[in-house]
Amino acid sequence: MSCRAIHTDELDFELPKELIATRPIEPRDQSRLLVVQRSNPDRLEHRVFADLPELLEPEDLLVFNRSRVVPARLVGENAANTGGAFEGLYLHALESEGGGLIWVVMLRAKRTKPGKRYRLIDAHRCQTDIILELIEKHPAEGPGAWRVRVFGSELPTDQLLERVGHTPLPPYILAQRQARDEDPGDAYDRSHYQTVYANEKDAGSVAAPTAGLHFTPKVFDGLTSRSVRTTEVILHVGAGTFKPVETETLAAHPMHAEECSMGDAVGLFPPTGNGRTIAVGSTSARTLESFAGLHESNPILPQKHSTRIMISPGYRWRWVDGMVTNFHLPRSTLLAMVASMLEVPGKVDGLDRIHTVYAQAIHEQYRFFSYGDAMLILP
Repeated sequence: MSCRAIHTDELDFELPKELIATRPIEPRDQSRLLVVQRSNPDRLEHRVFADLPELLEPEDLLVFNRSRVVPARLVGENAANTGGAFEGLYLHALESEGGGLIWVVMLRAKRTKPGKRYRLIDAHRCQTDIILELIEKHPAEGPGAWRVRVFGSELPTDQLLERVGHTPLPPYILAQRQARDEDPGDAYDRSHYQTVYANEKDAGSVAAPTAGLHFTPKVFDGLTSRSVRTTEVILHVGAGTFKPVETETLAAHPMHAEECSMGDAVGLFPPTGNGRTIAVGSTSARTLESFAGLHESNPILPQKHSTRIMISPGYRWRWVDGMVTNFHLPRSTLLAMVASMLEVPGKVDGLDRIHTVYAQAIHEQYRFFSYGDAMLILP
């Protein structure tokens, strides 16, 4: 892969805060859909998401990420009753000696040190008997990550998180809700910050694959009537998806790792040429392109892969022809990925085009980010 040097400032744009969506449109498929086309830089249409089936061709293949979001956001207070509060994000569990739970948690609190204890507060704002004790920092997961020991429960991790965890909404939604004095409650987000096709057996994401939030049974019926094929991959979305690019150049950004597998799609790739491949969201695109890269060196693909792929202008797309995607944060790797898909080598600069498209979306008052509107990038 040969990508040109990109300064992070090239990924920046100004967004009015009122365009940050704090709740999804109801019903989901009535969100707006901005339609563009890779091969036709002049195409730009304003539709609604329910129109998606008619915008695709028979035999096109939509690829979904069926990973399920876990209630990974943790809220608590100093167990010593000194008034100190903390927020955290459960990342994953570790094997532990003696049968006790050891978690890796991204922690935000003052004066952290080994041995400090926090009592968790559940989504109903009630104190629980669950205590987290800090063991040591876990730099492999980035700044702020700690290994913690869990006291007060014999439940396995998945059941315990269901009991004491909160929906892991992105910080920008939480901030805007606070600014607007909105609080629909955690039960609302548990049902809305999850795709309708998320598989309980594939729980593991700490953020939703948000391009899939717009799909409804009615849209799936339309896809079937249109003879559009569908399949599913699995990528467990990690905390790194929230991390902005803070380095001067995109290439210097330490790309986060996410575990993925081809799931039900394994027998459909490499593509045979029958229909176009449309990735539903950046996570599906990352999965397909990661395995495409592996396939070029070894046609026998592993069952699972930990990917750190970064896709930016200059990237040669292999298996993905188009994408359904939301509107992304400024200075993000996801924005760089979309810019890459909008690029026409030698003719259209992807970064210039993404700024033009986003400027139009802002002018037309599209809703941005996780609970916002969508964009369809056709081949």
